[in-house]
Amino acid sequence: MTRQQPFSGRPQDLPTKAELARLRVEYEKDERLAYLGHLEVIATVERCVRRAGLPFSIGNGFARRMRLQFSGALPVGASSACEYYDIRLTERVDAREALGLLRAATPPALAPTRAAYVPGADPALEAWLDRSSWEVELVASPVGAALIERAVESLRARGTLTYLRGEREKTVDLASTLVGVSAVDAPCGSVRLRVETRSGERASLRLRALVDAALAETGRGMPDAVRVRRVAQRHEEDGRLVEPL
Repeated sequence: MTRQQPFSGRPQDLPTKAELARLRVEYEKDERLAYLGHLEVIATVERCVRRAGLPFSIGNGFARRMRLQFSGALPVGASSACEYYDIRLTERVDAREALGLLRAATPPALAPTRAAYVPGADPALEAWLDRSSWEVELVASPVGAALIERAVESLRARGTLTYLRGEREKTVDLASTLVGVSAVDAPCGSVRLRVETRSGERASLRLRALVDAALAETGRGMPDAVRVRRVAQRHEEDGRLVEPL
């Protein structure tokens, strides 16, 4: 369906957020944008929603911001095939039409891939999405897949991982945050890892910190580069994994 007139994008508040249409959008963060910060991503998406002409809602707080919620921030240096945001709309627009408008208004490196409506009263994305799948590539790795797997398991057996985040020391419980890891040798001396993690209220596991600690455990040196990409996000409920869309 093609609309004769574009959306004005003019905010019209409803009494509660739960009464507003809640459109969930899946988008990619291209590898070229791995070092783009989360606040910069938020600002870019806000501009894209405005350019798309969607009838977004504005919050009632002092700042009067667009009602836009994101999944948990990616670590700096990581790309993703599956980031999400929820936008509250004052008018229910066909999800396929909204996706087309957003695609036309968004840079290809942050391209939306899917969109669907979800219940307005569902929990916030950042808290609800508590399981992530990651792919890590060690380019020209000094260690093979079997050795890096053993190093990760050795770290897990100790129970916790302590590392510096900025100038602050952070400790995470690997028993609760590290679900599983597997590794395979790849062409040109590289190693590819698949890592499953769980986040919670207290802490989440930084993939680069885990990989750096595992490489240090082997004592063999560092690879030429470490590439981290999130490939899935889900919600864990009663032993099963629930998809966001």
